[in-house]
Parts: sequence; structure tokens; C-alpha cells
Amino acid sequence: MPVLEIKNLHKTFDQNEILKGIDLIVEQGEVVSIIGPSGSGKSTLLRCATLLETMTKGSMKYSDTQVVSEGPNGDSIYLPPKELTHVKAMFGLVFQNFNLFPHYSVLKNIIDAPISVQKRNKDEVIAEARQLLAKMGLADRENFYPFQLSGGQQQRVSIARALINNPQILFFDEPTSALDPELTGEILKVIRELAAMHMTMVIVTHEIEFAKNVSDRVIFMADGVIVEQGPPQQVIMNPQQERTRAFLANLNKK
Repeated sequence: MPVLEIKNLHKTFDQNEILKGIDLIVEQGEVVSIIGPSGSGKSTLLRCATLLETMTKGSMKYSDTQVVSEGPNGDSIYLPPKELTHVKAMFGLVFQNFNLFPHYSVLKNIIDAPISVQKRNKDEVIAEARQLLAKMGLADRENFYPFQLSGGQQQRVSIARALINNPQILFFDEPTSALDPELTGEILKVIRELAAMHMTMVIVTHEIEFAKNVSDRVIFMADGVIVEQGPPQQVIMNPQQERTRAFLANLNKK
């Protein structure tokens, strides 16, 4: 059963159409990497999927919850805000710039939303957060503040924060682009471990080798559309579309 189903997604900003009819289905346990040039709409797709942007047209379903329906004119009709709170617990999102609260400790960054927004049991949430920090190799950092951590440690905290609600699906938006090569390896290792545990993930990345090794499926986007998708061996090693070939050839020159 699909965890996420998006149909005919269009997104327009000030007459400028960024996404031009995207269809995306993500199955449970699947790891999907999205690659493509800057400005192709990859991050906007993730922002629509995680309710940070509203779709102009199209529909979206998480498991058996119809989050966005298509109205008579094709316009997107969202569930009422109260019901969207429940939907937001179904996914986690890891940003490229960590997005941690600078004035909160590591532990508070992780436990704040589950306790204050979702009204979960405080002791239970703290116990879970400590387990996640141990898994991320940060058990001794719970009382530190973000400025006291390396970029790689901050990103591991943000992954722990995304995992605290046991989401059905995790989204990563260029999770390593703000990190140097050594710290990039740290984060890719964490994502590989999550993939080995069959965590459903959608990863926007420029790490082509990583996408090839960890993904079940690779999607190549350009100019607001999905140009090509399929197993990594096909899309990365033997692309069928000229636009994909040009993009990969250009990367190899760098």
C-alpha cells in the first residue's frame, strides 16, 4: 500500500509555474532519491508534500487519508487545519540547514513539538528522544545548544527530531549540502542505516553516487516535470532521456 500518493501536482508562484503536473507514488519501505538541476522544482515538491507550501492544483493522500482533494476546477482543497495536525505526525522532514531552535537545548529541540503540539506524554517522549540521541551517537550532547555542535551533529539532531513521532515516511531536502565532505559521510551513514531498517524515505540530493547505492528508485526532475524515473542502475548508469544524460555528463565534468 502506498504511503504517499500525489496526483497532477501543479504549483504556481506569481504566474510562474514551478511544478507542472507531478505524479508521485511512494510505497512502504521504498527509498526514492530525487536528482536534477537547481530550479527544477525538487525542493518545492518536498515543501508541497510536507504541507509547507499549498498546491495550486492536484491531490495528495497519506496512507488512507485524503489530505488534498481536487476540486471541480482542478484546484486543491485541503482538510481542515485541525485534521492536518494528525497528518503532520505521519511524516518527518530534515532540512539542509538543520532548522534547529538556537535557544533550545538538543533535547528540547527534539521533544518540544511532540509535547506541546501533539500533547504526548512528556516522560515517554523524553525517554524516546534519549534513545534516538544514543542511536545518533549524541547521548552525551542532550544539554548542549546547537552552536556548540558541529554541522554533522546538528544534522543528526534534526534527523532525531524528524524520527521522534515514528513517522511513516521521512523527507530529506539536500541533507548534506551545508556540510563539508567528512561530515557528509556521517549523515549518509545514518541515512544508509535507516534504509537498512526499511524506513520509507524521499531524498532530494546532489550526491549521485549515494543515490545510486541507497535508492530503490531514482527520479530525475527538470523544469518542473519528472523527466525520467526507474531503478538507479537505469536512470544513473543508462539514462534513456537526453535531458538526463546531459545533466549527468555535466556533473561528471566537475
